[in-house]
Amino acid sequence: MNRDGKADTGKGSDIRGFHKLSPDERMEKLKRFAGLSDGEAEVLRKTGALDMGTADRMIENVVGTTELPLGIATNFMVNGKDYLVPMTIEEPSVVAAASFAAKLARPSGGFSASSSEPVMIGQIQILGVPDTKKAMHKIESKADGMLRKLNESDPALLVKYGGGVRGIELRELKSERGDMLIVHVLVDCRDVMGANAINTICERLAPELEELSGGEARLRIISNLAVRRTARARAVWKKEELEKSVRGAMKGGSVVEHILDAYAFADADPYRCATHNKGIMNGIDAVVIATGNDFRAVEAGAHAYAATNGRYKPLTRYTKDKEGNLVGEIELPLAVAIVGGATMTKPSAKVALKIIGAKTSKELAELIAAVGLAQNFAAVRALATEGIQKGHMRLHAKNIAVMAGAKVNMIDKIAERMAGERNVRVDRARELLEEMKRLS
Repeated sequence: MNRDGKADTGKGSDIRGFHKLSPDERMEKLKRFAGLSDGEAEVLRKTGALDMGTADRMIENVVGTTELPLGIATNFMVNGKDYLVPMTIEEPSVVAAASFAAKLARPSGGFSASSSEPVMIGQIQILGVPDTKKAMHKIESKADGMLRKLNESDPALLVKYGGGVRGIELRELKSERGDMLIVHVLVDCRDVMGANAINTICERLAPELEELSGGEARLRIISNLAVRRTARARAVWKKEELEKSVRGAMKGGSVVEHILDAYAFADADPYRCATHNKGIMNGIDAVVIATGNDFRAVEAGAHAYAATNGRYKPLTRYTKDKEGNLVGEIELPLAVAIVGGATMTKPSAKVALKIIGAKTSKELAELIAAVGLAQNFAAVRALATEGIQKGHMRLHAKNIAVMAGAKVNMIDKIAERMAGERNVRVDRARELLEEMKRLS
C-alpha cells in the first residue's frame, strides 16, 4: 500500500524512502514504474570512469550515469601558449569548428586573453529596515571591522590561499513588495568557483547586518552575474586566411565585410542575437562541462551580462583593422575553478584539467573565453559565406547513419552519400544501409 492507502502497483511516483535506497533498489522501482527491460536498465547502470559509488554521493536518488562524447579541440594558442582543449558536447561540428577557427587565427599569433581578479558577489537581502539611509551609514562605518573579523576567522578557508573578503557594497532596491536593503559582499575566491564559500560568508555576516540595520536578513546567496570576474579574448583573422578558408569562392575582403554584416544583424536584433550568443556558449559550455565546472552558472551569468545595458547584446564584437583584417573580441563573466566540486570528484574532469594544464582559475577562464570567441567566429564565418548547413550536415549525417543502424564500417560511406545528395534523413540512411547489405 502507498501512503494514500492504495495498492502499490509500482506506477506511482510517490515512493516512500526512495532516497534511502541503494542505486540497485532504486533501479528496481524505476523498472516497475517505466516498464524498463533488463537491457534498458543496464544502459543506465553502465558506468565508465565515474563509478556508481561516487555518483551516488554527488547527487541524490542516483540510478546510473550518462555519457557525452569528449573531443579535443586543436590549434589553440592563447597568450603564446599552446593548448589542446577537452570539449564535452553532443552536437556535431562544434569541436571541428573551434579547431578550424583556432587554426585560422594562428598566423596572427592566436588569441590574446586577460581576466579580472576572481572576485564574486554574495547578496544579503534585508527587509523591514526602519531607516534605510541611516542603516547604510551604520553598516559603512562598521564595514572594515566586519571584513577584518571575517578574514581573521576565514570561515571559507579562502584567506589561507590568498583570497578572502575584499569589500561591501550597499544598494537600496525598490520592489513590488516594498523597499529592500541589498548588501553585496565582494569575495576573492582564487581557484575555486566560490558558491559554497560565499554562501557561508553571507550566513556568517547576516546577524551583524540585522543588528546594524534593524531589519531582517532573508536571502543569503551568491550572484551568478559575476561582473567582477570577467575574462576577455581577442584575435585577428587575416583576410588572406579568410580567403583560403572559402577556397577562393570569395575574396578575403568580402569575407570580412560579410562577417561584419552578420555581426551587425546580431547587434541590432535580439532574435538573431540569442542564436549568436548560443553559438558562443556551444564552445564555452563544452569546456566548462569537460572540466567539471558549473555550466548553468556560467550560462546564467553570460546571458544576464549580455543584457546589463538594458538591451540583449552580443557577447562578441567584430571590427576591421587598418589592413582590412577581421578583429574579434569577447568579454563575459567566467566563474570557473580548477579545484573543488566536481573538478575534484569526477575522474574525467581531473584528467581534462591536466590536459589543459591551467595553473590558476584565471588562466582557465582566459582559455575558455578564447574558445567562445573561436566558436562564434566559426559559426558567423560559415553563415556569412557558404551557409551553416554545408559543414554541419556533413557531420550530422554520421549521427543519422548511426540512428539507422549502420555499423562502424558503413557509417562514413552512408553519411558521405547522404551529404552528397543533400538528403540527410533516417529513412534515406536505412535505404542506403539495405543497399550496402545487399551488395556486400
